[in-house]
Amino acid sequence: MRWAPTRGEGWPQPGGGGGSDSPQPVPVSDLTGVPLVPPRGVSAGAGTHDRARVPTPVLCASGRAPLGVRAHFPRLGSLHPPFSSLLPSQADDTDDGPAPGTPGLPGSMGNPKSEDPEVPDREGLQRITGLSSGRSALIVAVLCYINLLNYMDRFTVAGVLPDIEQFFDIGDSSSGLIQTVFISSYMVLAPVFGYLGDRYNRKYLMCGGIAFWSLVTLGSSFIPRERFWLLLLTRGLVGVGEASYSTIAPTLIADLFVADQRSRMLSVFYFAIPVGSGLGYIAGSKVKDVAGDWHWALRVTPGLGVLAVLLLFLVVREPPRGAVERHSHSPPLNPTSWWEDLRALARNPSFILSSLGFTAVAFVTGSLALWAPAFLLRSRVVLGETPPCLPGDSCSSSDSLIFGLITCLTGVLGVGLGVEISRRLRRSNPRADPLVCAAGLLGSSPFLFLSLACARGSIVATYIFIFIGETLLSMNWAIVADILLYVVIPTRRSTAEAFQIVLSHLLGDAGSPYLIGLISDRLRQGWPPSFLSEFRALQFSLMLCAFMGALGGAAFLGAAIFIEGDRRRAQLHVQGLLHEAGPADDRIVVPQRGRSTRVPVSSVLI
Repeated sequence: MRWAPTRGEGWPQPGGGGGSDSPQPVPVSDLTGVPLVPPRGVSAGAGTHDRARVPTPVLCASGRAPLGVRAHFPRLGSLHPPFSSLLPSQADDTDDGPAPGTPGLPGSMGNPKSEDPEVPDREGLQRITGLSSGRSALIVAVLCYINLLNYMDRFTVAGVLPDIEQFFDIGDSSSGLIQTVFISSYMVLAPVFGYLGDRYNRKYLMCGGIAFWSLVTLGSSFIPRERFWLLLLTRGLVGVGEASYSTIAPTLIADLFVADQRSRMLSVFYFAIPVGSGLGYIAGSKVKDVAGDWHWALRVTPGLGVLAVLLLFLVVREPPRGAVERHSHSPPLNPTSWWEDLRALARNPSFILSSLGFTAVAFVTGSLALWAPAFLLRSRVVLGETPPCLPGDSCSSSDSLIFGLITCLTGVLGVGLGVEISRRLRRSNPRADPLVCAAGLLGSSPFLFLSLACARGSIVATYIFIFIGETLLSMNWAIVADILLYVVIPTRRSTAEAFQIVLSHLLGDAGSPYLIGLISDRLRQGWPPSFLSEFRALQFSLMLCAFMGALGGAAFLGAAIFIEGDRRRAQLHVQGLLHEAGPADDRIVVPQRGRSTRVPVSSVLI
């Protein structure tokens, strides 16, 4: 049984008073046409069986108001505490529209970073999370270190790929499988850790995953020449550790910070992706040069992984899920079933479209990460600037070193540039986040195409265009993560992270390295064997990246259409003003101000 508040106009009051300003609760046994039964001691007045008095304007989960509700704004603080901050006094019951910055209403929801009186300050965050600001920053620093280490290990293999090809005597398609197998296992296990991360202690999940990843990575450096399949197996098992971390770490940051603080911390966290990737190329190539053996390149990150486990165990503490986003009067959020989570995510167009856009980013970055150093080496061989890589010889590592430096610089510049541009545009355009992502992808495509087209004429021009293209591409990393965190409620974020990982890797970098290598091998079969044919085959296959970038930009433009509504629904849900609605259960949310309207009781769902 639900209570429908009224001003007392519909029910004559006990003792004959019919116009009291104090609200009277009306039990609604059935709002599908069954007459209303007045409370004990109250006689039904005229019209009470035809319509109920409820506060309006009424905002349903669909974002539309039921037609014809007649309502007034009572003082409902004692009856409905969640509404007390939203309802004006009777003197303010005007039609001025919602006050800007009102928590949970379009005035603040259009801009997730607007000044919200309910957004906790530093002391409020410390009280809610039980952690000081210094401790929270230290936790983010540890998470950044581990994120950097993950990407450093992932791209160490790419830094020594020509040596791996020579050692195992494999072609481009088999080389692409090294990355594809890793991403595939990572993708399969991400939903598992997403489910666990929404329900169990995230700190211990990450500790176990990273310890396992360190052991497997170390084991992969001792595989003999005739056991290439074993290298594929160990690279696949490495995905276990990375899945345990990547799906969970952003949700910890989301539970430590809100608003602009969260955006800044996420930008710092995602700086680790390009920096770690670049360090992977650099460390792989330099350790190989110093040790004289590429196997030692795979033995650097396991030792750093042991340090990561110790830091996680000693420094990181588990904050309460979603507490920093709830108002003091909001009910706690409880996890729902996994299928309910999936249904809710499937009905979230901003999440789906931004994930598709991010899939294009993953496709391009995955292809470039594995093949760019090899492509640059082949370009320099064709230009006569470096000797070819022959069996038994150590391949030149200068291109891996240069590309690693470019990846580091463009990543830091791109992530920072994207966050800052989005932050400034957000003041005037609530759709700024997906629009900046779209601009980054659409802008990167022509520069990536030019970098490939110029490779036979000038290696310097190729590096310049790669620098510009990767800078624009890197603008997406932190923004996409922020979009997910504010359009998905806290108890579903690890699951959402997991399925974004699955989607982006399934259609992105899980298959793109292998696909690029396969296309290259097929093109080479139709040409006479030569260093030029090897270069041209890889050049033409990599041009697929420019096309995928344009498709990703279109997906982000689509996300811009839905971002405001999805963000509003997520925040109202967190504040306890909106609940999941089934096909026949569209819940009502009471905004601050608006006109009174009439509606038949059969049209109202409370």
